[in-house]
Amino acid sequence: MPSTVCQQFGVPHHEQMMDRRQALLRAGAGFGSLALAWMLAREGRADHGGLVESNQMAHIAPRAKNVIFLFMEGGPSHIDLFDPKPTLNKLHGQPLPSSFKKVILAMGEGKAPLYGSPRKWKQHGESGLWVSDWLPHIAEHADDLAVVRSCYGEGINHAGGVCLMNTGAIIGGRPSLGSWVNYGLGTENENLPAFVVLQDNNGTPVNGPRNWGTAFMPAVYQGTRFHPGETPIRNLENPDGVTDNRQLSKLAYLSRMNSDFAGEHPGQSELDARIKSYELAFRMQEHAPEAIDLTQETEETKQLYGMDEKETETFGRNCLLARRMVERGVRFVQLYHGTGSKWDAHSNIEKNHGTNCRSSDKPVAGLLADLKRRGLLDQTLVVWGGEFGRTPMSEQGNGRDHNPSGFTMWFAGGGVRGGQTIGSTDEIGLHAVEDRMHVHDLHASILYLMGLDNMKLTYFHKGRPERPTVNEGGMNMKLVTG
Repeated sequence: MPSTVCQQFGVPHHEQMMDRRQALLRAGAGFGSLALAWMLAREGRADHGGLVESNQMAHIAPRAKNVIFLFMEGGPSHIDLFDPKPTLNKLHGQPLPSSFKKVILAMGEGKAPLYGSPRKWKQHGESGLWVSDWLPHIAEHADDLAVVRSCYGEGINHAGGVCLMNTGAIIGGRPSLGSWVNYGLGTENENLPAFVVLQDNNGTPVNGPRNWGTAFMPAVYQGTRFHPGETPIRNLENPDGVTDNRQLSKLAYLSRMNSDFAGEHPGQSELDARIKSYELAFRMQEHAPEAIDLTQETEETKQLYGMDEKETETFGRNCLLARRMVERGVRFVQLYHGTGSKWDAHSNIEKNHGTNCRSSDKPVAGLLADLKRRGLLDQTLVVWGGEFGRTPMSEQGNGRDHNPSGFTMWFAGGGVRGGQTIGSTDEIGLHAVEDRMHVHDLHASILYLMGLDNMKLTYFHKGRPERPTVNEGGMNMKLVTG
């Protein structure tokens, strides 16, 4: 770093010949303290802004090291994908029998007739798992899937449902599941974010960044959104003429200003997160281009994910990026498919779900196959689902309304016993009735498989202990025992 620049920005003389690592460690109180905090966090001893135990480390023996959450935004229909209902087909066109408890419908078509599923169903794999003809590629991995047919929650609309599935509450103000995992375990790779979010289009998911935010926890644990397309991380390269030394001098000056501001405004975690984001961005300039460089992949691998077909290219790219992220130590990767509630099929479910299934089925199957052949599936927990399911009653004649009372999600890898179904809904798929799993149970199970006890993972906020599942929920041991 040139001495004139160092003198201008107040860098002491004895630090003027430092290298990149030394500069990041020493350049101002912000970068120095954050770099030290990160190193201490690796040993489970960091103290970020009054946390009782930051990066608390595993409470129990972990079965998974990473999570890939495949979020089908808008609400996929369980009774057309993984939960066949012959009785529903027999009652097609009839009113809901009085023996079934009614539900509150988002769109209010309370007297709509039942709507059978025209799907063709087959049993797959040695386990005989039922999967509809809409998902032929995922069906090939039936023996790796634990299909939970008895999920339920309280999110009747998209805002509440998406918020519940991401944060454990139907209203905003709580940290996301990914941020809890980040807080609890940290990252295995200091050169990449611990929590990454990928979308399949430039739209905005319901609730926006709140879905991967930290609420009352320090903002440093929030997710980092990558962008769709061939440049998922923007502005990684320095402009022409900007050398590393010049950038370091700017960072030193910026750190000094931020530190002065932080001294005047204590307790603002967003500022610490911003400072750390600059530090991470600097490291990512060297390491992230390799992580997102898909030219390193073979043509066979790209075809496995469907990147050679127009319908599957976008989500296939994201699924391949997710594999590359967990391969490099990223803890939690969330992929949005149908960003902007594209799975929401209030009318013409045949066209809606047909399109969404074609664009996601092959990429998801490719991800499972690729993880398995690389020996990564055992340590990577893959979760598939949306914010709720769909009703067995029709809407607008050929669609289905929201159904949070009973829906399906599936797990694979990460210590999960595949080739099984857990729980059930009633004869027409309206209510979860057996081995019911609330969203809090789903979250608790994900955390457990990662080695975290949902009742021990605690952050103190305003004098009270806050937990990721709002003091509810527990691990469903059938996921690992069958």
